[in-house]
Amino acid sequence: MRLYVNIDHVATVREARKTTEPDPVDAAHAALRGGADGITVHLREDRRHIQDADVRTLAAQLTKPLNLELAAADEIVRIAEELRPHQATLVPERRLEITTEGGLDIGRRGSETDARLRSVIERLVGSGIRVSLFLDPDRTILDRAAELGVAAVELHTGEYANAWPQADPALARLVDAARHTAELGMAVHAGHGLTYRNVMRVAAIQQIEELNIGHSIVSRSVMTGIEQAVRDMRRAVDAAR
Repeated sequence: MRLYVNIDHVATVREARKTTEPDPVDAAHAALRGGADGITVHLREDRRHIQDADVRTLAAQLTKPLNLELAAADEIVRIAEELRPHQATLVPERRLEITTEGGLDIGRRGSETDARLRSVIERLVGSGIRVSLFLDPDRTILDRAAELGVAAVELHTGEYANAWPQADPALARLVDAARHTAELGMAVHAGHGLTYRNVMRVAAIQQIEELNIGHSIVSRSVMTGIEQAVRDMRRAVDAAR
């Protein structure tokens, strides 16, 4: 199982003072030394944490894959087309949210949302970027994703994380969604709200091949350092497999 570490909240601490530290690029290199298979960053339209310069430096320096999370906004899509990260994950984005609150609305076939997504996916794929969609674990939504022709789906694990430890119904929906996504021929990723305590039941779902985890790792790294924090998560994920 691949473990991608989201370093957004390293930048959150930096932007609290609008200074130069802590540097999310340094954190990315430390995460890779700790066992991460790739780095995830969300370049938001409001630039509340990760900045354009961070993404440019990461794209130039990383020796392992960069997963760029982005809304289907022209300005951000143009940056992705220019930098050509290994993967682009399309996510919903609202200005007032604290963090992403649910999966992407991919719209009905023939709707304006559907047309917009198809255009963005075509642009990203045309630039040689692997495209993933961040979606709720719902079969109807996943069927629509397959129609859009994307390579992968990242299942939103927020419902499961919020229900932990009484999370059996939410876990069952994740298991079903992971199996269904794989049957549709798309790679299965997962993320949102995963912690050292709740990750193992998700990591044990065999169809899931990639996890994106950020806040919990960054939180622990305040006490242990990021290399050790990533090693701890790496052990938990590997033990589940």
